[in-house]
Amino acid sequence: MDVCTFPLWEGGAPGALGGADEDVPTLTVFLPAYNEGNGTAVIIAPGGAYRGLAMNHEGRQVADWFAEREVTPFVLKYRLGPKYVYPVPLQDAQRAVRLVRSLQGKYHLAADRVGMVGFSAGGHLAAMTGTSFDGGRPDAADPVERFSSRPDFLVLGYPWINAMQPAKAGMIDSYPTLMNIPKEKQAALEELYTPTRHVTAQTPPAFIFSTTDDKVVPAEASVEFYSALTKAGVSAELHLFRHGPHGVGLGKGDTALEHWPALLAAWLRDQGLLSKATPPK
Repeated sequence: MDVCTFPLWEGGAPGALGGADEDVPTLTVFLPAYNEGNGTAVIIAPGGAYRGLAMNHEGRQVADWFAEREVTPFVLKYRLGPKYVYPVPLQDAQRAVRLVRSLQGKYHLAADRVGMVGFSAGGHLAAMTGTSFDGGRPDAADPVERFSSRPDFLVLGYPWINAMQPAKAGMIDSYPTLMNIPKEKQAALEELYTPTRHVTAQTPPAFIFSTTDDKVVPAEASVEFYSALTKAGVSAELHLFRHGPHGVGLGKGDTALEHWPALLAAWLRDQGLLSKATPPK
């Protein structure tokens, strides 16, 4: 499998506080082994409470799963706290969607089949990307910025949807607490960056899974997001497993949770995302 890593911005990311690895957000593409792919792309945001990235079991392993199904995966390394707080991670995710869409010719992608996949904190980031986007700026000097930042679909694994809500946090602290953000600023963050509050009819369709006894990220947050999607008329599918710890990735080794990828495959197939894209006319 061919692998290539490149920065989200040539010449340095906006707001970068240095030139070290942690200051350079990147995408790593894992090209499908046997052909050019079916035209669908996914951007994978690993979790890690916005303080680290689970790049293996929520990044590379997930990328391999998609590549085996002829979907072209890109693993996102986004900037993290406490050095980089919101909105910086969101800016990185939005840029990633634009960048992948701009590479449609190079990687044989369909511009309307670019999805966002996220786990835990990465699930919050993916949900925020799906509820906070624009159509691009046609007059932008940077050609990448002319593309839309809206994902065409979302896949959320045990997403930390309530990251900005201290009153609803699980066993881990809320994002504002983790980042030592003053209390007087927390209410504004909660309103701006709680994706459930920004769902509209334009939010992309979503597949969500969580576990009922997840003590780190309460499943209720996923239920609330799902409810907001359906009330807005957005196609959504939610799977709640009875048991399972937080951070299971693909669920390998768990007799129940290892079946969630099969449910995802069925959903992707139903959306037409596993078939070959029709070439543009």
